[in-house]
Amino acid sequence: MADLDPPGADLGPAARSDAGTDNARGVATAPVAPPAPGSRRALRAARLSHRLFRRRPRKPGEASRAGRNLPAAIGVGAALLIPTLVGLLFFPVVFVGIVTLFALVGVWETCRALELRRIHAPLAPTLAGTLVLPFAAYFGGGEGLALATVLSVLALFIWRTVDPAPEAGKGLMAGTFTLLWVPFMLSFAMILMRSEGGFLVIATLLLLVVANDTFGYLIGAFFGKHAMAPKISPKKSWEGFGGSIGGAFVVGGLCSVFLLGQPLWVGLVLAVAIVASATAGDLAESMIKRELGVKDMGNLLPGHGGVMDRLDSIVLASPMAYLLSATLVPGLL
Repeated sequence: MADLDPPGADLGPAARSDAGTDNARGVATAPVAPPAPGSRRALRAARLSHRLFRRRPRKPGEASRAGRNLPAAIGVGAALLIPTLVGLLFFPVVFVGIVTLFALVGVWETCRALELRRIHAPLAPTLAGTLVLPFAAYFGGGEGLALATVLSVLALFIWRTVDPAPEAGKGLMAGTFTLLWVPFMLSFAMILMRSEGGFLVIATLLLLVVANDTFGYLIGAFFGKHAMAPKISPKKSWEGFGGSIGGAFVVGGLCSVFLLGQPLWVGLVLAVAIVASATAGDLAESMIKRELGVKDMGNLLPGHGGVMDRLDSIVLASPMAYLLSATLVPGLL
């Protein structure tokens, strides 16, 4: 920098001469005394330290340490959760329609991301199957879901046979995977809707997923140091996972006692299982995005990314909630 004096500028001529002679001979010189308070070197050091260690304030709308625009994420999350809970508690068919809409957008985002790797899933039959599966599960139970899944996969094969495309096998596998990953997994929650009190189980599931995301984000953002899977999701830490477990314990215990009318231990088991499956779903989607070379599946939801970036935790948590409900809550299913 032009305004900095050359090394040794504030030393006397003899000192500079001795220092140069010692350096030329390769002999280590004695430590230089710290600059006197108020000298030019002391002022420059103070300015440099201030520039290096001061905390730069975030601009409005800038992502936080965990990579999110937190105000936008909270606003969008509330805007999605409130109508979902209203439909869940008062209008079951409307809730099924909302879930189906989310699944349709998630499948579309996934198919669009696969296109980046020249993997062409049959979009029309995949979306048609996504539209059918949740309603088949709600009106027909497990048998209806199984029948609709088989027919949807069969439709994929027929479609690709009638309308062949390059690398048809890869496209069929992609369409089948997308169908099973998103609408099939989500449809287990629709089976829970058929049972008396099943909507309370789904409400508990949604609250546990929210607790997993919220407490994991807060603890991970402030205390996260040890990455769970640095090659897949560098920002997901073990400290954040512990925060998710702790928050889910509180939410699961309260929901178990006051919503489900079950012993406290049922809520604790639900908390651990839902957090584990939600985290696995999040890591699975992160792995897929890394393989496809995309940061988010979409940009429809400010602060969140795409719809699939919000569904990733629920798609594996839904069948887990169904399984635990069938085994831990006698007579529910």
